[in-house]
Amino acid sequence: MTRRPASLFVATLLAVAAPAFSQPRGGEDKDATIAGLQAEIRRLQTQSMHQSQQIRKDIDDWMWFSRMADIAKVDKVRFTSKPPRMSNPTGQGYGNPLIISAYTFIPLSLKAGQKAPLMVVVHQGIHGNYETLLDLRTARELLAEGYVIVAPEYRGSTGYGGGFYDQIDYGGAEIDDTYASRNWAVENLPVDPAKVGIMGFSHGGYHTLMNILTWPKAYQVAYAGVPVSDLIARMGYKNDGYRDIFEGFIGKSADQNVAEYKKRSPYALAAKLETPLLIHSTTNDEDVNVLEVEHLIDSLKAAGKKFEYKIYDNAPGGHYFNRIDTPLAKESRKEILAFLAKYLK
Repeated sequence: MTRRPASLFVATLLAVAAPAFSQPRGGEDKDATIAGLQAEIRRLQTQSMHQSQQIRKDIDDWMWFSRMADIAKVDKVRFTSKPPRMSNPTGQGYGNPLIISAYTFIPLSLKAGQKAPLMVVVHQGIHGNYETLLDLRTARELLAEGYVIVAPEYRGSTGYGGGFYDQIDYGGAEIDDTYASRNWAVENLPVDPAKVGIMGFSHGGYHTLMNILTWPKAYQVAYAGVPVSDLIARMGYKNDGYRDIFEGFIGKSADQNVAEYKKRSPYALAAKLETPLLIHSTTNDEDVNVLEVEHLIDSLKAAGKKFEYKIYDNAPGGHYFNRIDTPLAKESRKEILAFLAKYLK
């Protein structure tokens, strides 16, 4: 059966509904009709969004395989993590673990029987995915250095349908998904379990911090670029719409449950740092305000922790300053590779 695009459904819905508004009827009936139509339009728009994201993901999967074929053996694997949220505790499948996808990249230079250091690379975006536009440069540079890569598509990632998208658990089970990818890779890929690093930018940097602060023995080095670091401060400088989104993620707003937002903030876990860590930020970041990263840095210093950091001054590109193709970006990524090599090579 041919699937009609959601936009056509919306147009059809409005065309069918139009006569209803031309007929005299009570105010309550008309209000109910409008509310119903609005709800159906929202449903169709959401359906269209997820269909579009799945198509884009399919295309980008092809891009990963084709654009990395000269340097790596590329695969996409699936494994399990913590169970998803389900509203019916007696429903079929309740308690089953959630299936997570991940990309794996093994350098073609790696000889049979050899083991390489592993890098867990975590994509950015509360709802995002590991995509060639943002992540190809870093992946190729890591592979050229001889690292094996695993890149998890943790719960809430886009391109896997509405059910997976809605499983987002900010600072909760999504962090377990990234850790599960590390464990899967150690068990299944040709890697040295004593040489495992983790890195990410933005929300991926947040994942990086939460992983090393939760499982400090699991990683030998970490890089966090422009990382979300303080959810309480973040709620303070973002707008009401953004705060509403987080209330949906965590269940309550920050003013209603400060303790929960603090528990999910890396700065509050600073005393647990054991992993060598490099942090980058820039003063003109338009997404993760530098004050968050400064609070993290101050907390780590107060806890007497050793780590490295650099705050760039108005770096070209702002939030994306070292994921683009400027001279500064390339120098910044060289610094990252040099830091990783000290502990993994």
